[in-house]
Amino acid sequence: QVQLVESGGGLVQAGGSLRLSCAASGTPFSINAMGWYRQAPGKQRELVAAIRTGSITNYADSVKGRFTISRDNAKNTVYLQMNSLKPEDTAVYYCNARIKMTFFTNERDYWGQGTQVTVSS
Repeated sequence: QVQLVESGGGLVQAGGSLRLSCAASGTPFSINAMGWYRQAPGKQRELVAAIRTGSITNYADSVKGRFTISRDNAKNTVYLQMNSLKPEDTAVYYCNARIKMTFFTNERDYWGQGTQVTVSS
């Protein structure tokens, strides 16, 4: 079985930076895409950034130029560097990974437990 363990959330002032990390435990056969989603109170969960095989990335328009997603394949870890944070970035951030556990199984989505990011004005 695989677990996604997140770290790096916290409280920061507007304009500050945080770096989120998410490590996939276990020994999956392959990990295709990894990414970050966020959910603010009263809002739907939304994609923040994702990175696929070949280091292909995509970002929500609201974070382009401020956030950078990266991945360490040897460690099965994805990072989200968040700069120039704004109060509207406040949310619970969830790690997501599309994982194929064995050669014979299908890919499925796994989720982390979520980490709170709070940006004060």
